[in-house]
Amino acid sequence: MKIIEFGQQNSKVIILLHGGGLGWWNYQRVAQLLCPKYHVILPILDGHAGSDCNFVSIKQNAQEVIEFIDKNHNGKVHLIGGLSLGAQIAITMLALRPDICQHALIESAAVIPDPLIHNLLPVTLTSSYQLIQQKWFAHWQFQALKIPPAFFENYYHDTCQLSQANLTAILVANTSFTVPLNLAHSQAQILIVVGARENHRMIRSALLLHKIHPHSYLQIESGLFHGQYSLSHPEKVVADIKRLFTNSVR
Repeated sequence: MKIIEFGQQNSKVIILLHGGGLGWWNYQRVAQLLCPKYHVILPILDGHAGSDCNFVSIKQNAQEVIEFIDKNHNGKVHLIGGLSLGAQIAITMLALRPDICQHALIESAAVIPDPLIHNLLPVTLTSSYQLIQQKWFAHWQFQALKIPPAFFENYYHDTCQLSQANLTAILVANTSFTVPLNLAHSQAQILIVVGARENHRMIRSALLLHKIHPHSYLQIESGLFHGQYSLSHPEKVVADIKRLFTNSVR
C-alpha cells in the first residue's frame, strides 16, 4: 500500500480514504488544512492510479490499512474517514477492529446493494471502457460528478490509469456492499455525512448507518451532490472534524 503524508511531526493521526475512481487528491486540501496540528495519512487504494497492487475487495483494503496502523501507529489512530468506496473501507475497518480509532467520518457510504446496477456493470463496462479513456467523455463525466474544475487533470490522469479489470472490481464491490457484522460494536464516535441531493439509496444508507451505530451523528448537507462535501468544501470538513473531536457535533 502506498501513502501520501502531511504533518508527520504531529502525534495525532488522521487517515482519510479517497473515493472510488478518484485519488489521494480527493482529500489533499483537507490534509493541508489539518497538517499544522495533525499527522494526516492519505492511502492510495488498491487498483487506483499510483497503487502497488490490483483491487481485490473492500475487506482486503481494510485489512491492509489496519496492518499499516498496527505496524506504524501501535494499532490505533485518532480518526479514520472516507468518501464512498473509501467510506465503505472505513466502515469495514470499524467492524473488524472496534478500537481502531476514537472518531470516524463516513461520507456518502452506500450500504444498501443495488442488484440491477451490480448485475449490469460487467457488460456495461466492457462496451464503454474505451469511452472512459477519451478526454471529451471524461469532461462530461467529470461535470456530471460535480467535481471542482481544479481537479480535472488529476481526475483524467487517474481515470486513464484505471484498468478495466480494476474498475469493474471496484464498482462491483461498491454496489454490492452491505453493513458488516459488528459495526454496532465500534467504539468510535462517528459522524455520518450525506448530501441532500444524492440519490435516495445513498440517503437511506446514511439513515441505516445512523440507526445501527449507537454513537453516531447524522449530517445531511443541504444542496450537495455525491462527493461535494469533501471535494468542494474542505474548510467545512475540517471544521466538522474539529467539532467531532470536541464532542460538539449536533
